[in-house]
Amino acid sequence: MHSLFGSRKSRHHIKYNNISPMLPIHFAPLQGYTDSTYRMIHSKLAGGVDVYYTPFIRWEGFRKRETTDGRTVKGDMRGKDVRDIEKVNNQGIHLIPQIICGNTDELNHLSDMIAEQGYSEIDINMGCPAPMQTKLKRGSGLLPHPDLIEKMVGEMEKRKDIRYSVKIRLGLEDANDWMAFIPTLNDAPIQHITLHPRTGRQMYKGDVNMCAFGEFYAECRKPLIYNGDVKSVSDIEDIARDFPQLAGIMIGRGLLARPTLAREYKDGKEWEPERRREIVMAMHEHMLNFCTTKYKVDSQILLHIHSFWEFHEDALPRKVWKKIMKAGSMKNYLEAVREV
Repeated sequence: MHSLFGSRKSRHHIKYNNISPMLPIHFAPLQGYTDSTYRMIHSKLAGGVDVYYTPFIRWEGFRKRETTDGRTVKGDMRGKDVRDIEKVNNQGIHLIPQIICGNTDELNHLSDMIAEQGYSEIDINMGCPAPMQTKLKRGSGLLPHPDLIEKMVGEMEKRKDIRYSVKIRLGLEDANDWMAFIPTLNDAPIQHITLHPRTGRQMYKGDVNMCAFGEFYAECRKPLIYNGDVKSVSDIEDIARDFPQLAGIMIGRGLLARPTLAREYKDGKEWEPERRREIVMAMHEHMLNFCTTKYKVDSQILLHIHSFWEFHEDALPRKVWKKIMKAGSMKNYLEAVREV
């Protein structure tokens, strides 16, 4: 862990009181992976997660929808995003819808529609590195524009029905972008900040910048959550030790690769591989049952079930993982899975 994170300076100061030694675990959303079906299966079989987030919801101005009073208006959320946040599909978990927006109009439209679904918390994605979003000044594309962030904060201040949080990176291209907008976030009416210490242009390449994270940690006056390259219980424990006033740890790809990671952390020890495997196979059985019920053609089933295994590449023998991912029929797929 230390070779990954490098040296850390002791620059920390006490900011929050009564923080539990056992940090809350937040499950970072990933488009195409952590939908409501996966979240429910994970919460029931793997568990250990305190807060789940939806993959980001965007406003699509070209769509049309009918209002409750019969008018047809421009702009809407995608139907699958609406279904994904419906309360009936997320029972028994603490779910925070995440949105991505590039201006105050999008922020307000999305906030209105999510509030109509019965939610009082919204996470704003200011960290997405996808070029299709950043070129629209969404996600990490917002970070070089502190004036736009300030305008959004102004809209947040007007709303009494929503508690906002933000997920950010250090910047888009410049790892010092955060220095220009941290004063705004410190004064904003937000519940917490989640920081992934890379730039948007880095995507997920290279090491996380823990020196920059330490600098942000020292300046941040809001509850701060760490996100980025967390893959083991010792990773969580190292971060919690080095940054003792953190408000939580957010994990995305690490939980997809090791669904039991949050439970292992809560247990205070890493599980034996066989126990982890049993949970993964139970989750797979539930996911496969869902896919075979929803989709009738092998190609459709395989398209969706392959995503379950995508992040398990490092945990499985290379030959087995490749057989699973390349299986073109259910017969070949099930034979490959039996080798896990």
